[in-house]
Amino acid sequence: QVQLVESGGGVVQAGGSLRLSCAASGLTFVHFHMGWFRQAPGKEREFVARITPSGLSTYYADSVKGRFSISRDNARKLLYLQMNSLNSEDTAVYYCAAGGPRFPAVIDYGGQGTQVTVSS
Repeated sequence: QVQLVESGGGVVQAGGSLRLSCAASGLTFVHFHMGWFRQAPGKEREFVARITPSGLSTYYADSVKGRFSISRDNARKLLYLQMNSLNSEDTAVYYCAAGGPRFPAVIDYGGQGTQVTVSS
């Protein structure tokens, strides 16, 4: 059974930082593209960042480029999202996801999400 479990969310002041983690189990982690999505209240889920299986290539949404950093630890089956210079528009539930070569267009597995709230 595949599980992706996010952690690290919380309440942070504008301008602050948070680091999200995603622990994967039940899958050959090193074979999967991994990424983060988010969904704000009343909005559709949106892509945030993704990373290739090797970790050598990363891609970001324009809205987070330069502020967020995605990384992975294949030995420990962990995915991270370092979020800096947070603002109110970053408030959302953040989800970890995994997929194959067509990721993020095709998502094979997703987590339950962790809430990030940025207070002004």
